[in-house]
Amino acid sequence: MSMTDECGPGDGRRPVSRRRFLASTAGTGLAAALAGCPIGGRETPHGATVTERSESETVGTTRETTDDSTVRWAFEPLTEAEGKAIERALYDHGLSADVDVRFEPGDPDPAQRLAEFEQALASDEGGPDVFLVESDWVIPFAARGQLAELSALVSEERLAEADGEYFEALAALGGSPDGETQFGVPVSADFGTMLYRTDLVEAAGYDPVEDDWATEPMTWEEWSNVAADVTDHAGVEYGFTTQWDIYEGTACCTFNEVMSSWGGAYFGGRDNLFGPVGERPITVGADPVVRSLNMMRKFVHDEGVSGLEAYAGGFAPTEILGWIEEGSRVPFTNGDAVFHRNWASTLTAIVSDLEDGGASERAERIGAIPLPYAVTEDEARTDGTGGTTSAVRGRYVTVDSDSRDRDAVAQVLEVVTDPAFQTDLIAILGWLPPRPALYESGDVWNAEGVGEYAPTFGVAGANAMPAPVTRVWNDQASLVAQQANRAVGQEVSSSKAMADLASNLETIERSAR
Repeated sequence: MSMTDECGPGDGRRPVSRRRFLASTAGTGLAAALAGCPIGGRETPHGATVTERSESETVGTTRETTDDSTVRWAFEPLTEAEGKAIERALYDHGLSADVDVRFEPGDPDPAQRLAEFEQALASDEGGPDVFLVESDWVIPFAARGQLAELSALVSEERLAEADGEYFEALAALGGSPDGETQFGVPVSADFGTMLYRTDLVEAAGYDPVEDDWATEPMTWEEWSNVAADVTDHAGVEYGFTTQWDIYEGTACCTFNEVMSSWGGAYFGGRDNLFGPVGERPITVGADPVVRSLNMMRKFVHDEGVSGLEAYAGGFAPTEILGWIEEGSRVPFTNGDAVFHRNWASTLTAIVSDLEDGGASERAERIGAIPLPYAVTEDEARTDGTGGTTSAVRGRYVTVDSDSRDRDAVAQVLEVVTDPAFQTDLIAILGWLPPRPALYESGDVWNAEGVGEYAPTFGVAGANAMPAPVTRVWNDQASLVAQQANRAVGQEVSSSKAMADLASNLETIERSAR
C-alpha cells in the first residue's frame, strides 16, 4: 500500500517522504470539480455532479480530414472548448494525423450514461470504439465479455506501467478479478480526504505545519480530541461532517475507509476484494468492523463504549445519516464545520467556488490531511488493512470488444497512457492524475487544482482501498449502506447490524456461485 520504500509501514502512520513531497508549497486557484461517488458535475441522488450538454451528440475534430481512420470515443459531457483542447493534446503527444477522434458525450447523469454505454456495448450495430468509464463499471463490463483485452492494443511497456506506475488500487479496478488481464487504464484519480479549517485549528493552539499534518496521519483517537477541542474553542456548529446516508457512497467509501482503518474488511482482506464470489469469507461481523461503527456512534452520539473511553465524541451531527457529498459539504463551505470528509476533487471545487465568489481569504483557510486510522498495518487483524485508508475512484479508458479499427484505437491508447498527456488533463479538465510520480512533478505542483495539496493527495492515493466491485456488488452495496446507517443511527447495536449484514451477504454470495 505504500507509495515508496520511504513510506512503508513503520509505526503505521505511513508518512510520505518530506524530501520528495514537500519541496514546494505553492499553489493557487483551483479547477472545476467532480463530487460524489459516480464522477460527473451537478449533484445527483448518487452524489455526482452534472454538467449540462448541448443537443449535439459529438464534439468533432477541428482538422480537415479526408479518408482518415475515425475513432469514436464515448465520453462524459464536454464543452466544445474542452473537446478541442483534448484533441490538441492528443496530437501534440504523438497521435498520427491520419487518425480522427470524435468525442460522443454521454448523458450528464452517471446512471443514465451507464445505461447508454450498456446499450451501446450490447448492440451488434457499430457504436463507439472507446469508452470513458467510471471505476466501478470496468469489471462488470469485462465480465460480460464486452471489453477488449488491452494486451492486444497497447505496447508491453505501456501495459507494464499499469502494474508499476499507477496507484495500486486504481490499477486493480481496471483488470480482471485475478489481476491477470487488463481491460481499462486509469486516466484520472480521486481519493477520500479530510478537509479542515486551518484558521480555527491554529487559533485553538495547534500547528499543522510543524506537526506535518499534510502527510503524517493522526490516529482516530488523537484526531477526535483535536476535533472536539477546536469545535469548543471556535464555537462552530459542527466538528465533523461526512456522508453516511443509505447510498452506495457509504458502502464503497466512508464505511469502507473507517472499517479498513480499524483492520476490518468485507471479505477477509484485500486479496478477496474481487472474488471469487461465493468462495470468499465474510468478515463484517468481526470485532474491528463492529468497533469502527461504535467509534462513529461515539462521534455522533457521544455514546459510552468500552475501549473507546479516550476518544472524544458528540461533535458530529445526526444529519450525517442523511447526507451524501453535497449535503455534507455545505456546512463546511459556509464556515460551520471544522473538519469535513469528502473527495480530493471536492476540495478543489470548494476553494474554486470561494475564490470565484470573492472569498479568497476563506479559500486560503482550507487545508487537507490524510484520513486518520485506528490500528497500524502491523496491528491489523486482516491483511492489507490498517493505517490511513482512503476510498478511491477514477476514470478509465476501455475499448469495445467489437471495435473494428484496432490500429487507430491502439494509437489513441498509446497517447492516452502517456504521462505527459495525463498531466495535460489537469489543466484541461481538472482531473487529478492516476500516477504517484506525477504528484511529485513540477507540472502538478504548479497546476490549478492540486498545488499545495499534492502531498496529501499522494498519501491518500498510496493508501487507497477499492470497493469490492464484482457482478454482485450493486446488490450488496445497498445492504451494506442500510446496516451501517442503522448501526450509527442507534436503531440496532453495531454487532446486530453486522450480524444481519453477514447473513445477507452470505445469501447473495451463495446464490451467485
